[in-house]
Amino acid sequence: MSAVEPSLIERIIRDDVRAMGAYHVADSHGLIKLDAMENPYQLPAPLREQLGKRLAEVALNRYPVPTSEALRARLKHVMDVPAGMEILLGNGSDEIISMLALAVARPGAKVMAPVPGFVMYAMSAQFTGLEFVGVPLRADFTLDRAAMLAAMAEHKPAVIYLAYPNNPTGTLFDEQDMEAIVRAAQGEVCHSLVVVDEAYQPFAQHSWMPRLPEFGNLLVMRTVSKLGLAGIRLGYLAGDPAWLAQIDKVRPPYNVNVLTEATALFVLEHVDVLDEQAAQLRAQRASVAAAMAAHPGVTVFPSAGNFLLVRVPDAARIFDRLLARKVLIKNVSKMHPLLANCLRVTVSTPEENAQFLEAFAASLQD
Repeated sequence: MSAVEPSLIERIIRDDVRAMGAYHVADSHGLIKLDAMENPYQLPAPLREQLGKRLAEVALNRYPVPTSEALRARLKHVMDVPAGMEILLGNGSDEIISMLALAVARPGAKVMAPVPGFVMYAMSAQFTGLEFVGVPLRADFTLDRAAMLAAMAEHKPAVIYLAYPNNPTGTLFDEQDMEAIVRAAQGEVCHSLVVVDEAYQPFAQHSWMPRLPEFGNLLVMRTVSKLGLAGIRLGYLAGDPAWLAQIDKVRPPYNVNVLTEATALFVLEHVDVLDEQAAQLRAQRASVAAAMAAHPGVTVFPSAGNFLLVRVPDAARIFDRLLARKVLIKNVSKMHPLLANCLRVTVSTPEENAQFLEAFAASLQD
């Protein structure tokens, strides 16, 4: 039992924080883990050995180089960041989203995104006292351009997030719809910073990165997590240096640790390995989607990510039956009304996908 008086917590901790639940990460011990959109492949053994030697030389007794110049330069080259654009590094995309919220957190400022979408857009807004405005997608999870433009005119958000593709739906929004929003945010409807979140770009193979020089209010955010490096926690934000210079002011010092930097630099020398893994997962995505869709009463939505959103007759029951068969996926059916009876499953190796599909078929029949 805690020795802290509840009344003391009530006096000190914000009401909205006390009312929240912490971000939940399910225990996956002993399970086939298909709930977090991770790349299931490790680096090949020879590369792991080389990486071990590289990390053994890292000076753990020293602080990281604050600007991470070598890593930023390598990312700009490998990821084809346009000339004249700069990048800002974060401890995963989550920290970048937090930095953006901090940088724009004036009284009355708002953050906007289509919903259902990535939960951290709304959570980071709440943490910093910003209002979050969620604009519902259409029933087929495509972007509702008219609703977005109307909401922009009404709320005048400081930041608009457009996930490309979207999580948890996997939708790759129409490029013309997105361009209309970016242009409207340049002053036609409001003055807003538009952040295109490309966390799943290796699986979408479409990007707004080449278009950064066209739009002064556009930033592109990515992470190396889905490339197979979720454990090192590295995200980056690309765009005009004038924006990044301001956001950099709220970046915690030394936010990218020396092991993360050394690992990323090494793996970016072997990006062809990551590209091949992404190609395998794209192929597996198609086969898993077809196998699930073959079951009566099951709807599989188009996905440009390394995951699939599927609607089943009873999401809670299917989730529990899969868990009983040692398969962990994500039950997203309570996240938003549009996601009623929806489950999200990560695409994995052929072996794990086969085990999932066998368990899924059996769970439908129980």
